[in-house]
Amino acid sequence: MPDSHADEPFRREVRAWLDTHCPPEMRGPADGEEDHCWGGRNPEFKNDAQRRWMEAMVARGWTVPDWPVEYGGGGLSSGQCRILKQELARIEARNPLFSFGISMLGPALLKFGTEEQKHRFLPEIARGEIRWCQGYSEPNAGSDLAALQTRADDKGDHWLVNGQKIWTSHADKADWIFCLTRTDPAAPKHRGISFLLFDMASPGVTTRPIRLISGLSPFCETFFDDVRVPKDQVVGEVGKGWDVAKFLLGHEREMIAGIGLLGPEEGLGAEFADLLAADPILRAEVAAFDVDALAFRAMSERFVDELKSGRAHPVQPSLMKYAATELHKRRHELRMALAGTATLEWESERTTFGMPAREWLRTKGNSIEGGTSEVQLSIIAKRLLNLPVAGATVSI
Repeated sequence: MPDSHADEPFRREVRAWLDTHCPPEMRGPADGEEDHCWGGRNPEFKNDAQRRWMEAMVARGWTVPDWPVEYGGGGLSSGQCRILKQELARIEARNPLFSFGISMLGPALLKFGTEEQKHRFLPEIARGEIRWCQGYSEPNAGSDLAALQTRADDKGDHWLVNGQKIWTSHADKADWIFCLTRTDPAAPKHRGISFLLFDMASPGVTTRPIRLISGLSPFCETFFDDVRVPKDQVVGEVGKGWDVAKFLLGHEREMIAGIGLLGPEEGLGAEFADLLAADPILRAEVAAFDVDALAFRAMSERFVDELKSGRAHPVQPSLMKYAATELHKRRHELRMALAGTATLEWESERTTFGMPAREWLRTKGNSIEGGTSEVQLSIIAKRLLNLPVAGATVSI
């Protein structure tokens, strides 16, 4: 979309500001987990440049450019956000702050939170001062999330939480959790659920990392044993947490869909041109992938604009999530084929191809977390195509 005449001064302003404030070290693809800044009570920075980049973006309100200024955001219009995104991409600037608070909880608080909750939590999220994890899935409540059994019992002046969550991303490093709990066991399955916020340092909260096939442990089991939660830390109405949960899931799937945009914009063909010269069959497969990746990029821009403006179909996050995670798996299948014997490398931290085997194995989880590809297809079939759905229960 070309700029209007009114947009040109803002683009020049953004370009000049980024040229001054984005350190050279914060430009170019991330090489590993240490290149991602998550903030929190005790933030860890790889170097001073990473700290300065986050602080500069925080001061401008551009960690959450579309949020209102009173909540720590930049107050930008959708057009200005698009320009900022383009200019960040132009210099290959790294994300200054990774945060489930920004990508998931923040939008839910803006829609369902009280003014007190917004002013309490949103500025801390925008400044990277609080790191969140998500308490949704349970050992017997994954795709059928509404079957959750973690309880929050009303004790007059507080809730008492007991139960277990699983696949809780980075729970062992999080400061707070947004958690689905059952506050009325007698209510129908999708009712009697409440959306609670509480401190992970509360007595009775324990976590245990889960080691994945990739050798990494980003997920955890999380246990709650008589955890006291203040009454004012319920988001939305008591017993109507499912409404908050569904809204947040849309933003989670939008976040996960971002992996479809990973990799060089010019495509795998340009990245591995030398290796493809002698293999016409693999060259054709890479060309087909690059075409699909460009189509997804265009689709993603349109969908995000529609989500921000409230014009999106409720199923669009499922469409984006499915397309992105399947595309991401294809990307790493091709990288494995292109890297050849380098894919056998496992023990060293990084090769000239990155860590192809570990990264390839990790992509398998991307199409499970946030709702499996099968669940997304069932949602699309039922709610967009109006087809009958057989098989497993789909409650999200």
